[in-house]
Amino acid sequence: MSEQSRSTGRIRGTGSRRRKPSRARRVKRVALWGVAALVVVGGSGLGYAYFTLNGNLKGVDIDAALGTDRPEDVDDGSQDILVLGSDSRSGANSGYGADEGSARADTAMIVHVNEGHTSASVVSVPRDTLVDRPACTSDTTGERVGAEHETMFNSAYEVGGPACAVKTVESMSGIRMDHYVEVDFTGFTKLVDELGGVKITTSQAIDDPDSHLALKPGTHTLDGEQSLGLVRTRHSVGDGSDLGRIQLQQAFVKALMDQAKSVGVFSDPKTLFGLADTATKAVTTDSQLASVKKLSGFANGLRGLGSENVDMVTLPVEYDPADPNRVLPQKKAGQQVWAALKQDKPVPASATAKSAGDKGGAGKVVR
Repeated sequence: MSEQSRSTGRIRGTGSRRRKPSRARRVKRVALWGVAALVVVGGSGLGYAYFTLNGNLKGVDIDAALGTDRPEDVDDGSQDILVLGSDSRSGANSGYGADEGSARADTAMIVHVNEGHTSASVVSVPRDTLVDRPACTSDTTGERVGAEHETMFNSAYEVGGPACAVKTVESMSGIRMDHYVEVDFTGFTKLVDELGGVKITTSQAIDDPDSHLALKPGTHTLDGEQSLGLVRTRHSVGDGSDLGRIQLQQAFVKALMDQAKSVGVFSDPKTLFGLADTATKAVTTDSQLASVKKLSGFANGLRGLGSENVDMVTLPVEYDPADPNRVLPQKKAGQQVWAALKQDKPVPASATAKSAGDKGGAGKVVR
C-alpha cells in the first residue's frame, strides 16, 4: 500500500466513582478502543490471568521521546487518545503484503472523552492529508527526524513511529494526547473473531478486489477478515476515495459497539479469558497504559459510553487542486474542531459544513 507524499501522558482523572455497571454496559464501553475484556482482571482476582495478560501488553514511552515541548497537560477530567490502525506487514501481518521495512498509520482517530465520561467526540484524520510534520525523536530508534512541509499525515508514523504520530497530532491540534492505542491488521481480525463477528447491514453491493471484500445487499455477520476488508475498502463505494473509506470505518466502529452489547463474555470465564488474552495481544499502548491494572482503571472510567454517546466527524478538508489524491486541511474549520475539544464541547455542525469529508454516499452504505 505504498504511497508517496508530495515532498517525496499522564493518566488524567477518571471522574467520580459510580455504581458497578451491567454486563452489557461494561462490554460496550471497552469495545470502543478494541480492548474489550481488559477490565476482567480487576474483577476476577485470578493471579494466573493477571500475569498472563500483563505479559501480553506492549508499551512505548512516548513521554520520554517527546520531552516537555508539548501542549499543556490540563487535568480537567477529560481525556484525549490517539487511536491508530497500523498497516505493518511484518511478522504475522506478512499475509497482507510484502514487508517493506516500514509501516504507516492506515487509520487515525483522535478520541476526546468528555469530563464526565458520558460522551465522546471522534475526529478521523484522513491519511492523505497534507500537513506540516514537526521535528521529533523516534521512540523506536531514538533518531531525530527532521520537520517537513506539506507531507502526508501517515508519514509521521512511518518515519518516527508512535511518538512522531503523537507529536504531529499535537502540533495540528494544540491538544496534548493523554494516551496512545495502536492495533495492527492481525490483532484487529483476531479481536473481531473472538467477539464472534460484527453484524452490519449493507444498502448496496460491495465488491472491492483490493480489500478482498464482496458483499451482497442485506444483513451480514462479518468475521475478522471480512471486517478488515470493510474498513480498508475504498473502491466500489462512494467516490472511491479515502474519505469514503473513513465513513465505512466510522459506521463499523458503531456497529462493533452495538454488537458487543449482546456478547455474553462475562457469563463464561473461558470466553472472557480468551477475549482478554486476544485483546491484550492485539494492542500497543503508551507506557502509562501498558499494564492490566492501568488499562483496567482506564477502561473503568469509560463505562458510561455507548455508540449513541459517540459523535464521529472527519477533520475538515478539501481536495488538493494540484493532486486529487491528496487533501488539504481547512484551517479555520479545523480550529473550530480543536477549540470544541479543548472546551469539552461537541464539534459544531458549522465546522464540517464545507468539508469534503463526511459527504458522499459511502456513509449510507453500511449501518
